[in-house]
Amino acid sequence: MKRSFLFSFSLLYIVIGNSFTLQAQDKPLSEQMAATVMDIWADSLEMEPGKAVKWSYDQGVILEGIDAIWKRTGNGKYFDYMKKSMDFFVTDQGEVQRYKQKEYNIDHIKNARTILTLYKVTGQQKYFKAATLFWEQLQTHPRTKEGGFWHKKIYPYQMWLDGLYMGQPFYAEYAALTKNDAAFDDIANQFIFMENHARDAKTGLLYHGWDESKEQKWANPKTGTSPHFWGRAMGWYGMGLVDVLDNFPKDHPKHKALLDILKRFTAAVGKYQDAKSGLWYDVMDLPKGKGNYFESSAANMFVYAIAKGVRKGYLPASDLKIAQKGYAGIKKEFIETGAKPGQVNLKGTVTVSGLGGKPYRDGSYEYYISEKVITNDPKGVGAFLLAASEMELAELPKPAKGKTVLLDSYFNNEMQKDQSGHQVSWHYKWPDLDNNGFSKWGGLLESKGFKLSTTYAAPSVSDLNSAAVYIIVDPDTKKETPDPKFMNAEHVKTITNWVKAGGVLVLMGNDAANAELDHFNELTSKFGITFNKDSKGRVTGNQFEMGAVAVPSGNSIFKKSKKLYIKEYSSLTTSSPAASILKDKEGSVVMAVAPYMKGKVFVIGDPWLYNEYIDGRKLPVSFDNFQAANELSEWLATQVQ
Repeated sequence: MKRSFLFSFSLLYIVIGNSFTLQAQDKPLSEQMAATVMDIWADSLEMEPGKAVKWSYDQGVILEGIDAIWKRTGNGKYFDYMKKSMDFFVTDQGEVQRYKQKEYNIDHIKNARTILTLYKVTGQQKYFKAATLFWEQLQTHPRTKEGGFWHKKIYPYQMWLDGLYMGQPFYAEYAALTKNDAAFDDIANQFIFMENHARDAKTGLLYHGWDESKEQKWANPKTGTSPHFWGRAMGWYGMGLVDVLDNFPKDHPKHKALLDILKRFTAAVGKYQDAKSGLWYDVMDLPKGKGNYFESSAANMFVYAIAKGVRKGYLPASDLKIAQKGYAGIKKEFIETGAKPGQVNLKGTVTVSGLGGKPYRDGSYEYYISEKVITNDPKGVGAFLLAASEMELAELPKPAKGKTVLLDSYFNNEMQKDQSGHQVSWHYKWPDLDNNGFSKWGGLLESKGFKLSTTYAAPSVSDLNSAAVYIIVDPDTKKETPDPKFMNAEHVKTITNWVKAGGVLVLMGNDAANAELDHFNELTSKFGITFNKDSKGRVTGNQFEMGAVAVPSGNSIFKKSKKLYIKEYSSLTTSSPAASILKDKEGSVVMAVAPYMKGKVFVIGDPWLYNEYIDGRKLPVSFDNFQAANELSEWLATQVQ
């Protein structure tokens, strides 16, 4: 696939000693590491040739990182890798091979997040059925007396920091998908319980594990905590927090408690960051301990959790310096050139550290330091993919920082039943990962600094005044909804006054058979633009070239995109002050822009930036739709007042 303009800042790191210097013109580090992953673990993460592939959380960490890169690049090979990896296990009947629910191992929940992603993207019921198996495990999973999940059935009465990452992000995502609001109190409690029992007041760090029974040899007889603060365990806990918050209701009474825990976590991580290297020791509070060393998986997890926390607004912007310093240390200390051009390796990851078991792990300092440290351990690599993706986003310019893009769901508000029988609004919505969603475009807008919002009400002065960009897409017809909302004179007045004052308006129609254009034209005509109510660019099957629209050089918005796929669109007629910015091969106007007092209006006769045609899963690589979506987002960012 052609490289997106989003990554024109990409960097090549050339080894000098153990460090990397910057050179232009190659892929970002996240994609170089992904190239290593897809080479050495090409077949469902078979890490040890000749040994049976296991259902293992290691794979889930890798796939989370691959997912992050797919969402940012629109390169379909990353989605294909995720799908191939999970399809090795998930049968057509929705069973999960090599997973045993009754083992009650919280680690086994991890990979179910990737299964949920596959369901949300493809809509295939086998993935929802498979994900439900893991939800069912959580419903009967053994717990402590107050309700905390045991780490494993074979580790009774124990909670480990690791388990908060393994189980809770999936728990929250599935609960949000199925609208099981009652689950969120339970989800929040897992973090609250763990902090209450494992946090050390003096350091702010959390001990690796807690034994409610206080019977384990590693457990403090008074507190039940393990003896030390292991870096990766703290990393698991932090990643679990920021990932849960993605789906945790902001109006929930315990939302603030989770934010406060994240802030205390970040303060402790910052306190124990090595001032010179920016890294963290394997046993975090004993930098001078014999044999202690900087460990790469923990560093990547801290960078990811803090950088994402800042990006999502969970943490103050000032905390980004912790992640920036940590990431610089990671690149210097742990990244080396890979076996093939365009690949890198990650050094310095401890293979495993646990508590109890056979042979027994006593949680002593000597135990932690004794575990093997290797290159390209999947837990470290997966965490690096996540950390690098976050830092590459953080490094992008944010010309629209703090500005809001408001998406209409009043004129376009089709309803359908979801997998649980709930009526939900769908079609061109920010969160939706399926073909009809706007999640990919939304991600590009966010990369410019925009905040995303949706309104289900008629346009009002107060709502529009809170937005820099207002988008109306594909107004409903009577065949699409029993009570469509049509544009009227009051709506037109409210919107045009907002544009006059400096608003940026984006209007996306559709062909005449699939959008209500008569009333929509009452608005667009104010700017010198009319939908012709025809259907251009008709495509038969997968003959994609029938929908190709060439972009001539010198285009005012699409400076690097050369060929776009736009099918079944209404052409436009323009008059002053509007002007065409793109025509099809027959000379019909496809896109138009109109200045209007202090504001600007962009119009196209199709909702062409939905996921189906920018997420890399369907279109041939010769089309530049993902890049064009990025360039339009960049243009919108430059237009806002």
